[in-house]
Amino acid sequence: MQLDLSGHHVEITDSMRGYVLKRFERISRHFDQVIDVHCVLTVEKLRHKAEATLTLRGNKIHADATEPNMYAAIDALTDKLDRCVKKHKEKASDHHAEDVIKARSAS
Repeated sequence: MQLDLSGHHVEITDSMRGYVLKRFERISRHFDQVIDVHCVLTVEKLRHKAEATLTLRGNKIHADATEPNMYAAIDALTDKLDRCVKKHKEKASDHHAEDVIKARSAS
């Protein structure tokens, strides 16, 4: 997974970059087919916004979160992306094969 992290009206510190990497590791644990992540951290007055686009094979997932604290915004963003990735993974799996296996074992 390649992470592209940029800031808009905010300087990305080493601790912020490390925190984002740590949080995105959770997503890569649940779904290892993430190709690229583009994350933008923005500060507008008192609102801290984190948005990201995940590039998967044949698909893109985008999410954003706004909080009064940047670390809380990153947490909310990764939670949203984690839910979206899990949903994408469920859609991609073949449920029909499981039904055939269950039917054969029941008879």
